[in-house]
Amino acid sequence: MRIALIGATGFIGSAIRQEALSRGHHVTAIVSNPARLPAAQGLEVQGADALDSQQLRAVLRGHDVVISAFSGHANSDVYGYYLKGMHSIIDAARATGVRLLVVGGAGSLEVEPGVQLLDTPSFPEQWKATAEGARAALKLLRETPNVDWTVLSPPPMIHPGTRTGQYRTANDAVIMGDSGPSDISLEDYAVAMVDEAESAKHRGRRFTVAH
Repeated sequence: MRIALIGATGFIGSAIRQEALSRGHHVTAIVSNPARLPAAQGLEVQGADALDSQQLRAVLRGHDVVISAFSGHANSDVYGYYLKGMHSIIDAARATGVRLLVVGGAGSLEVEPGVQLLDTPSFPEQWKATAEGARAALKLLRETPNVDWTVLSPPPMIHPGTRTGQYRTANDAVIMGDSGPSDISLEDYAVAMVDEAESAKHRGRRFTVAH
């Protein structure tokens, strides 16, 4: 499978890149600075600006799927920058017909019917702009026709850990454990994303995973 990966050097993108390569997929890493990514078997590095839809279209053609791990964390306007990038990425996916998988946010998951995590009093202030951007991008995908998309939201806690290859799934609700929301390792989130790239079980919808 030919996988294009936006944000291939980031926290989650790096794990997805490693997981996809370990399965023998061809990965085209789309990055702003190609010099940051060393050569590896099965890896092609392409420099492109995620905010430039025309550049993305040229790179995406010929791929089976594009995975977006794009984020706006490093920008002063996290919300605006992220949404501008997602508009560009969605436009490129629609124009080329390449299936789009998106690293979503946990903030739009429901903690109870009709109540999203982002709207609870305990949601951390420093993550609100990121979560609001991810929620807006999910709404945009649901409203944009002719895009073959899936969003995979992590649970509230995702951290480096162990690759077990095991996880539970749900649609729009936080997955709970015995003592509250369940977490997931970064490695198993990457497993779930590449599983979805291979299986396409959640086309046209959002889902979440946790241990």
